[in-house]
Amino acid sequence: MTFKSKYITPEGFGDIVMESDGKFLTGLRFEQCKTEFDMTDDLPVFAETIRWLDIYFSGRQPDWLPEYKIGFTSPFRIEVLEETSKIPFGKTMTYGEIAKRIASSRGIAKMSAQAVGGALGWNPLCIIIPCHRVIGADGKLTGYGGGIKNKIALLELEKNRDHI
Repeated sequence: MTFKSKYITPEGFGDIVMESDGKFLTGLRFEQCKTEFDMTDDLPVFAETIRWLDIYFSGRQPDWLPEYKIGFTSPFRIEVLEETSKIPFGKTMTYGEIAKRIASSRGIAKMSAQAVGGALGWNPLCIIIPCHRVIGADGKLTGYGGGIKNKIALLELEKNRDHI
């Protein structure tokens, strides 16, 4: 069973939908359209996630993460999400840099930056796994599943204006 709840963000951001299996956070996505669903606000993981988001949206990086679980996916996607999780608050990294790190850890010469982008497009936990911190090779902002407006707002919140 999947439980859902909504997090109302500060002005300038789209609202966020949280998903849980009842114990772990399994999804955190910007709401792209007005979707009706039954709200379940009383799960401990939602309270924990709301506390985390409140700290984040106050402009600080929380020093802990809500308990989360990533559903079945490929080892490559997991590698990409793990590398993306290492990008510090207020910093960015390119798709190519992530590809080079994964290639190095695998002992191969090259990895596709486009494959990294495809894997990040699947990210089920926006902000917590900070794919908004990943930029194009030329330092330009590229697509973002949560919408480019939210990507810009997140980078501004983190005081990372180099690429905006």
